[in-house]
Amino acid sequence: MSEDQNVDQFIAAAVRVGASVHRCDAITTAIVYIASHAGGAILLPTFPSGERRSLATLLRQAGLEVISGDLRPAAATAAAGVTGANFALADTGSVVLESTAEDIRLATTLPERHFVLLDPRKIIADGAAAVPWLRKFHARSPRHFLAYITGPSRTADIERVLTIGVHGPKELHILLVEGWSDDFLEV
Repeated sequence: MSEDQNVDQFIAAAVRVGASVHRCDAITTAIVYIASHAGGAILLPTFPSGERRSLATLLRQAGLEVISGDLRPAAATAAAGVTGANFALADTGSVVLESTAEDIRLATTLPERHFVLLDPRKIIADGAAAVPWLRKFHARSPRHFLAYITGPSRTADIERVLTIGVHGPKELHILLVEGWSDDFLEV
């Protein structure tokens, strides 16, 4: 499958499970989107592509309250979390990110909104296509964790009624940012 087909399939699958997906030609477009949808303070964990691109500075310049460093004290009240992703699966609309650091887990699970910055070149067909990348990841970091995030948090364990956002974010916003980071081993 071509890169364009992977992107199209990913968008369709992610939207089908309740995520919002937006193509951004540059990080500035993504920042404007985040600023208009964040709804309050943002948890920003440290991650390589965000550090390299001075994401905290860009978000602050857009007028957003950015919480970085120790995220634990503000995690319960923050409106949003922003992370990158290692890669994504076109067939399920899932984003995959290394989530060993507590700050990554806090930003992806506690706020009502999760924004994921993803380079479209890191969208692959399916889990089978992920195997070589998973082997490289685990060879480098065998005791680390990966999170597969597919749409907003959902559960039906309460009287079999589907409920969104009980065990995690009510909204998942995936921002496809051209040129963000094509390194599968980097969030």
